[in-house]
Amino acid sequence: MKITLVKKILADGSPCPKCGDVLEKLESSGQIRQIDAIVTADERDPESPGMQLAKQFKVNRAPFFLVERDDGSTEIHTVYLKFAKEVLGQQQSAADEAREILDSSGDLDFL
Repeated sequence: MKITLVKKILADGSPCPKCGDVLEKLESSGQIRQIDAIVTADERDPESPGMQLAKQFKVNRAPFFLVERDDGSTEIHTVYLKFAKEVLGQQQSAADEAREILDSSGDLDFL
């Protein structure tokens, strides 16, 4: 399995706040060791690797995780806690997972 995290740089050159939050969670939990690649979607450059992946997989939110399974299948995850539970095997409370889904719906960070 190969896991790629796609994070975003905003049009003004600043980092995406939600992406920073997710990176911090990955680092503090030690899950960052399970991420094989981190790719940047730079709003200022539609040809940036992350923007190309977003276009290819029709993803309009950041950050997102691209999971390439050993059987050749590919999954896209746009909610960190759900990704951590389903892919990394981290247990989450239902309340935490629901809170993140609601939070991500209210102020989505679109690519």
